[in-house]
Parts: sequence; C-alpha cells; structure tokens
Amino acid sequence: MKRNVKRITGSTRALTRGALIAALYVGLCYVSTVFGLSSGAIQFRIAEVLCILPLFMPEAIAGLFIGCILSNIIAGCVLWDIIFGSIATLIGALGAYALRNLPKKLKWMTTLPNLFSNMIIVPFVLMYAYGVEAGFFALSLSVGIGELVCGVIGGTVLYYAMSDAKILK
Repeated sequence: MKRNVKRITGSTRALTRGALIAALYVGLCYVSTVFGLSSGAIQFRIAEVLCILPLFMPEAIAGLFIGCILSNIIAGCVLWDIIFGSIATLIGALGAYALRNLPKKLKWMTTLPNLFSNMIIVPFVLMYAYGVEAGFFALSLSVGIGELVCGVIGGTVLYYAMSDAKILK
C-alpha cells in the first residue's frame, strides 16, 4: 500500500513540475511579447533558456511543448505557427534529453538540437504562414541569432547555475 503512495507522489511531483515549466515558459514568452521579441523574423524568446531543463527532468519535455503551444496561442500566432513552432520546441527538448549523458564540460551542446530545429522549421513558418519575403537562409540566420543568445548562451548559464547550486539533487 505504501508503495502506491510513493508512486502517486512521484508522478504528481513530475506532473506539477511539468505544469510549472509550461507556466514559466508562457510567462517568459509574454515578457518577450510585450517587447515585440517573441515572434516574427527577429525572435528573442527569453523562455528558450528553459530548453535546457530536460537534462534535469524528463517532464520538462511536455512542459516546454505545452508552454510553447499556449504561448503561441496567447500571442495570436496563426495555426501553422502554433503547430510547427511548437514541434520545433518539442524536437529541441527531445534532443536535449537524448544528449543528457554528455560530460559536464560538454553540456552546452545539449542546447544545439533546439537551435537547429528552430533554425530549420521556423523560417518555413515565417515564409509560408506569415508571408515574410526574406529568403530561407536570412530567416534561418535571424532566428538562429535569437536562439543562440536565449537558448544556447542563456540555457548554458542556467544549466551551470542549477548544477552548481545542486538544484533538484
């Protein structure tokens, strides 16, 4: 009987953490949206810093995906952006989780799947869903710069801050 209680507690804890990550992603995207930085050809989504979290907990994958869906809906994005932009985040989160066993000095590389998935998928969304007339490579570069700053650099800083503080251990 006690064993079932522990299992329920563990899954409840994971569900709660996933929901909190989704809410935090939405909140951080809202801050970026207020400053006009969360969508368009130039994107600096502060929430992308959270894409490192699958290294610490697998429930972050669902939290990031759901948070991205909700953020895109709240920001008034078109359906194709809601779908494919969120899939880009899901691919990035799954990639980060898949690379979680890298040595500590290489953990920054777990941010790269999110960078690349957004650099490949988001330019197509911008071109075909929003009619942005810049070429694929120009849009890929502009999206990539935002992901590099927020996701790679910010995510790496968050990772080392969390691991040095021994959060979740």
